[in-house]
Amino acid sequence: MRITRVECIPVHTPLKRPIIIATTHINRLEQVILKIHTDDGLVGIADSGDTSAFYHGETHHSIAGIIACQIAPRILIGEDPFNIEKIVGRMDLIVRDNYHAKSMVDAALHDIKGKALGVPVYQLLGGKTVDAIDCGYVLMAAPAQQLIDEARKALAKGFKVIKVKPSMDFDQSVQSMINMRAELGPEARLMIDVNGMWTYDMAYKALRTWDRADVNLELIEQPLPYWDIEGMARLREKVGTPIWADESARELQNIKEIIDRRAADGLFIKVQKAGGLLKAQRWLTLARLSGLPVMCGCMPGSSLEAAPTAHLLVANQWASQYVQENCGPLSIHDAYELDDTPRLGEVAFNGPNYIDGRMYAPERPGLGADLNEDFIKEFTSTELETRIIT
Repeated sequence: MRITRVECIPVHTPLKRPIIIATTHINRLEQVILKIHTDDGLVGIADSGDTSAFYHGETHHSIAGIIACQIAPRILIGEDPFNIEKIVGRMDLIVRDNYHAKSMVDAALHDIKGKALGVPVYQLLGGKTVDAIDCGYVLMAAPAQQLIDEARKALAKGFKVIKVKPSMDFDQSVQSMINMRAELGPEARLMIDVNGMWTYDMAYKALRTWDRADVNLELIEQPLPYWDIEGMARLREKVGTPIWADESARELQNIKEIIDRRAADGLFIKVQKAGGLLKAQRWLTLARLSGLPVMCGCMPGSSLEAAPTAHLLVANQWASQYVQENCGPLSIHDAYELDDTPRLGEVAFNGPNYIDGRMYAPERPGLGADLNEDFIKEFTSTELETRIIT
């Protein structure tokens, strides 16, 4: 089998309600749909999900460009799609960084391989460890009472942890967590994701305030900028709240530095940040070796975007024992649950199911998602051209 054609299709997906975090408001997802065609007629597909320059410096422009101009012509065309290890190695040799783009190629190759062998991708990753994954629910920046009301709904639906995105108003964000604990009671598992926006002084002040108020957070995610691993280590020595790294925990060398400096109590992985399923397994091995617990986030994205991570989480023993957050499709549909009902309003018909606060990986061959070609045709972006490489 050989790769004969690669397509990068820019698509935007309208959201029923915006995704609001302090650094940006997302009213529609700016995505790239990747298709890798083979001479056997199989097509591997992947979705970038929304791309955010603030998170890891890639956009739908850069993803489409690096795949179309470098990865596809120099590595993919004419190659056997089963040679995923070889292709991933060549991508890292020829293209620096650009992990989001690389992860899409990796996902599409796993999709081809699973389809060719007639098995779900989780079988390529070692088979299932668990049937389903417990999920947390992410609340966007909002007034305290709205956060409390939405948290109650999510907890009633079976979600195990509530994560809050703070607003740009520091004092308001600190008080909101105090109010949430008072209203939701001591049993609710609460955490906050700062996305690296605070200074050391801000993070220290917030955590000491929450300690005095007995907020008892499950953890604080990435309180300091991604580059300030030394600051994370100093902060961790002075506070009781567990500190977890996300933006800081990118490539393996970053994780090793976090481990060596004792800068985090746990790690957040995204398959897009790690560079794909193959490299994510190495990432998780290093976390396991260090004894650090792992949670998995996602880009806001479709059922296709969420599928690779769903397969990884049900397969990987280390990751499967923790609560995870691979719930991007719920943000598109503004829903708490998604079952096998056809999913209109996004680029893929099928994907992971979300029932009673748990996520189930697709059971069909490959990633288990089918493209909604009518939706893609209607919402193909006019800002970028579709790129076709043969």
